[in-house]
Amino acid sequence: MVLGDPAQILDEQPKSVCILGSTGSVGSNTIDLIAREPDRFIVDALTGHSNVELLAEQAIAVSARLAVVADPDRYLDLKNALSGHAIEVAAGPDALASIVGAAGLESALAAVRRGAIVGLANKECLVSAGEFFCREVIASNAKLIPVDSEHSAIYQVFDFDQAESVSRIVLTASGGPFRERSVASLSKVTPEQAVAHPNWSMGAKISVDSATMMNKGLELIEAYHLFPVRGDQIDILVHPQSVIHSMVEYVDGSMLAQLGSPDMRTPIAYALAWPDRMVAPSEPLKLEDIATLTFEAPDPVRFPALRLAREALDAGGSTPTVLNAANEIAVLQFLNKKLAFLDIPVVVEKTIDAIPRQNLNSLDDVFSIDREARQIALEHATQRA
Repeated sequence: MVLGDPAQILDEQPKSVCILGSTGSVGSNTIDLIAREPDRFIVDALTGHSNVELLAEQAIAVSARLAVVADPDRYLDLKNALSGHAIEVAAGPDALASIVGAAGLESALAAVRRGAIVGLANKECLVSAGEFFCREVIASNAKLIPVDSEHSAIYQVFDFDQAESVSRIVLTASGGPFRERSVASLSKVTPEQAVAHPNWSMGAKISVDSATMMNKGLELIEAYHLFPVRGDQIDILVHPQSVIHSMVEYVDGSMLAQLGSPDMRTPIAYALAWPDRMVAPSEPLKLEDIATLTFEAPDPVRFPALRLAREALDAGGSTPTVLNAANEIAVLQFLNKKLAFLDIPVVVEKTIDAIPRQNLNSLDDVFSIDREARQIALEHATQRA
């Protein structure tokens, strides 16, 4: 989401917000928060892929100025759904471009180049194009506020003025639904089992990523770009209760952590209201009821995706782009019951091995590598079907 510009914060004006992908999980939670405090925000635009019913409902709820559906065939449906409301309607890639670029990476980059404050929930920006994207952030004097719960937690306790005093950051992970199952039994895992996350309510793809712990590998790469630390200063720790969302350790031995109930509205609210805070309807955290918090190192045999992500980060250049694209294809094939669960990281690794590392100097470079990786990953996935 695009959260306006720094001048609005300095002048204490209502914050202009553009929500890209408002009908998804993060977008829907963002709408819920804005609707609770409508005087604090002006919703310039909402975008959705094809769910015009929900998009129209959201646009009315927050008095959006513009609603855009990516699927041009749904324009009239959206127009009819918003009939009688003073909300502009548009559709198709050109309409998306008129807001901040186009869907996904392009839209975030366009917002960055405007020097906007960007609440970043899209992993593609920092995983697929991290080096290139971050150069643009610095050049445009834009501001990134992470929305993922783990990165939001780190952001809230990271002392950027004394970054040299940070010894490491620790990303916590629930371990997903298969943390205690034998590796051998994972060969029979079904998509329905993989998406049944024990703590969080998420979409199918990210739920599978949690089950393989690829999500934590992708977050490792994101953290490297978001915070001024080396890759070897980022650790991952399994914390099944999902109460401590991540931690920052300092050279004096202090470890600062952000705690909260597993509710995405907490980090979204932090990003929306930054640098202030706003009320979120999350369930209050009652440590006396939880009583015990446990931690363990992730099992490298059970979760080979973590090794692949760290190797991709170390390689740099186009390798994280390949990692992300290949994983998306492998997960989709698994969800469609065309690939075994344990073959997801196998397909990813084979795809990485097949594509030589390249430098990424433009969006065209990113998209070219992404397309190549998806094609090769699909070939490997089909061979293993």
